[in-house]
Amino acid sequence: MKKKLLAFLLGTSLVMGLAACGGGNDKSTDTNKDTGTTTKTSNANDAQKIYDQKCSSCHGGDMKGAMGPNLTKVGSKYSKAEILDILKNGKSGGMPAGLVTGDDADTIATWLSGKK
Repeated sequence: MKKKLLAFLLGTSLVMGLAACGGGNDKSTDTNKDTGTTTKTSNANDAQKIYDQKCSSCHGGDMKGAMGPNLTKVGSKYSKAEILDILKNGKSGGMPAGLVTGDDADTIATWLSGKK
């Protein structure tokens, strides 16, 4: 009986330990094969959370536009740098400056520039 209890406790501990250690990484890394440099890239889930909090009220939860324009294919119109500039400085016609800043702005710009 003691062996079964001990086996159960060890098995439970193992499962709990693996669950606690696995997959908590929200960021991944990309390595440039030419230069060998490694950079952190944001997970699309991070970008989606930021978008939901800061952007969806104007651009819609489905990104198809509301008060703001449709963003579903914004990456075919603007580069990452241009999107960062719009986030930083705003755009005439309603996009206010500074709604998303810092790393969040970079995360959103990277994500949106991939929407083609």
